[in-house]
Amino acid sequence: MGIVNVTPDSFSGDGLQSAQVMNGQETSTTDVIQLAVAQAQRFVAEGATFIDVGGESTRPGAPLISAQEESERVVPVIQALRAALSSDVLISIDTYKAVVADRALVAGADLVNDIWGLQKDGDMAAVIQQHAVPVILMANMRDFRKRDIVSDILRFLAHSMDDALAANIPWEHLIIDPGFGFGTTLEENLTMLRRLSELRVLGRPMLLGTSRKSSIGRVLGGLAASERMEGTAATVALGIAQGADIVRVHDVRAMARVVKMSDAVVRGVF
Repeated sequence: MGIVNVTPDSFSGDGLQSAQVMNGQETSTTDVIQLAVAQAQRFVAEGATFIDVGGESTRPGAPLISAQEESERVVPVIQALRAALSSDVLISIDTYKAVVADRALVAGADLVNDIWGLQKDGDMAAVIQQHAVPVILMANMRDFRKRDIVSDILRFLAHSMDDALAANIPWEHLIIDPGFGFGTTLEENLTMLRRLSELRVLGRPMLLGTSRKSSIGRVLGGLAASERMEGTAATVALGIAQGADIVRVHDVRAMARVVKMSDAVVRGVF
């Protein structure tokens, strides 16, 4: 899964709006759309089968934006991506707002990536059910009292899955995500990776999003986000060995190679 951030303030510095500003150019909607399409096409050529589009930074301390502003960022991009990409490439909308999800799905998105696992917006489950699309349910520990991190993630995800099923979202439409770096400490993130296989008890495909996260930078001596590729590669390989089925990444070419080698070893697929 390749990440397309339509934001001015992505933690990893890859937001398409911020890239324009850093290059001394004024940002227009047309510019951002063209950059997003080019980036997504490159990701697909490099091996991505999902494109994840986000319009609001999820880094700690990032300012919140309205559903209207978020929609204005992502909807034109998703429309352009759907027109430019093969139907075999799935587009996910990274949002926890039901209004944004609804507009993105109408625009052509294929699934929803909810970083609050249906726990933030009470209307989200209904939107997903109405559109009959899959949903990625992420465990988010930011407002959660933690004891044992893996047990806490399991409880959070079980709650989210129960809510989804109660809203008549089919079991086969559920994907889980342990939420690496969302309200978790460095030690908890390492424990999460070490014990990731325990989440298989939930019986659903698992997405892992470790790419360029600050915990990797800390382990490697304070490396900047742009210097965390090797650390990301290690977490991707370890995650696949522990049962991850989808990895959400910034550096698609390199990580696709890591995935291919890991799948050859773990799943015998090559």
